[in-house]
Amino acid sequence: MAKYDALKQAVLTGDESTAVAEVQKALAAKADPGDVLNNGLIAGMEVVGKKFRAGEMFLPEVLLSAEVMHKGIDILNPLLSKAGRKGIATVVIGTVEGDIHDIGKKIVALLLEGNGYNVIDLGVDVKVGKFIEAVEKNKPQVLGMSALLTTTMPYMGVVIKTLKEKKIRDKVKVIVGGASVNAEFAKSIGADGYAVEAGTGVELVKKLLAAKK
Repeated sequence: MAKYDALKQAVLTGDESTAVAEVQKALAAKADPGDVLNNGLIAGMEVVGKKFRAGEMFLPEVLLSAEVMHKGIDILNPLLSKAGRKGIATVVIGTVEGDIHDIGKKIVALLLEGNGYNVIDLGVDVKVGKFIEAVEKNKPQVLGMSALLTTTMPYMGVVIKTLKEKKIRDKVKVIVGGASVNAEFAKSIGADGYAVEAGTGVELVKKLLAAKK
């Protein structure tokens, strides 16, 4: 059995008690906290993401796995902070103004966190100014916007236009998604990418960041 197989399996099955015990056991054995995070907790969530995209796991199971992952991270955080750990990249994400749909955006955020990204979730009904402020303050590599309603989709274009006006559009990759959004719309507003469903959001981010290097 590989070193963190039991921990990965605990994340996959949503077994909180086993996950917590495995993290504590690894730390007691003087394992590197970053190693426990990356090769245990995050590796487990990567499997969850793949199974979700393949239709082999469903939303309640993904949310449970994410909760278990966060329990493990809570134990590691004080040690990771001392080590000055940084995520792969920072992603700011939110549902646009006038729209309070949260599920798809939340899954994307959870799966991104599970793959080692720093995620700043602005929530729902996010006004244009709040998106801009978050980009200016946090300097993310990626900005993700979600909309379910056709009436709120235009705000995505307004955010991108405002990023251009502020001369910071070239500092961040912009991805969009949601039930009403499609690739044609994404292209029309100048977005860098479109995720057809929540499970593909992580792959899109990876692809855009790889192309940016």
